[in-house]
Amino acid sequence: MDVRPLRLFLAVAETLHFGRAAERCHLSPSALSRAIKQLEAELGVTLFQRDNRSVQLTREGLRFQQYARETLSNWDSLRHAMQESGRELQGELSMYCSVTASYSFLYDILSTFRHDYPRIEIKLHTGDPAHAVERVMSGREDISIGARPDTLPRGVAFRPILRSPLLFIAPADQPRLEESLSGPASAQAWREIPMILSEQGLARQRADEWFKALGLRPLIYAQVSGNEAIVSMVSLGFGVGVAPRIVLDNSPLAARTRTLDVRPALEPYELGLFALEKRLDDPLIEAFWSQLH
Repeated sequence: MDVRPLRLFLAVAETLHFGRAAERCHLSPSALSRAIKQLEAELGVTLFQRDNRSVQLTREGLRFQQYARETLSNWDSLRHAMQESGRELQGELSMYCSVTASYSFLYDILSTFRHDYPRIEIKLHTGDPAHAVERVMSGREDISIGARPDTLPRGVAFRPILRSPLLFIAPADQPRLEESLSGPASAQAWREIPMILSEQGLARQRADEWFKALGLRPLIYAQVSGNEAIVSMVSLGFGVGVAPRIVLDNSPLAARTRTLDVRPALEPYELGLFALEKRLDDPLIEAFWSQLH
């Protein structure tokens, strides 16, 4: 089967840029453009609206994107499942996680996985862990790593790796701030404190719930994508932040911050793997999933 046209289409659909997609696919932009035009001719529809400045998926293009992802996923699963018994698994596994996860616990998992399955290529993307579930649900990734939401979306499987407390952190060079905020929380003490919080995700949800229980809205100085940047901004003295302990423990700026002993403490969360339940029997995903005992 020739599934190459589907892979070329998805490269353009994900980048929305023929030049970057062509580089990813090791083609010239003109060759990639011809392949897309041929695909559009076969389908009898326009998949992309394009001009000199931008490329956008049409309504038909969005529908075909879902089809292409599902078709390639099913094709890869079938191909791997039909490999000869005892034959070494090979193929590509797409993953998404935060920067902190990539150089902390993921290192040990990947070390074992690469030793056991050297012919499986890992395609790793990093970013805000708040997008972990969405990346798997949309089909952009086979597996992602992130915090388990309070309600797991239907059809998404989760396998825990570790449990991490959420911490209030303050600049190390402002001891008076630590003194005034540690201990039982009061609305008066927190009302004028500039906060550095995640834009979205479970950490932001936990912080919002904590402030709501205190009877006030946080005074937000900055909303940040990614927990690593929160530690950086707190260390520079811009305000008080909320970050997972695993991020703080792996940050080179941890010594420039202080952990506040605030009560009540923020509810911790579980970090782990996400994958679609219907894809757990894919040999590549199953091989990685089984690394966690």
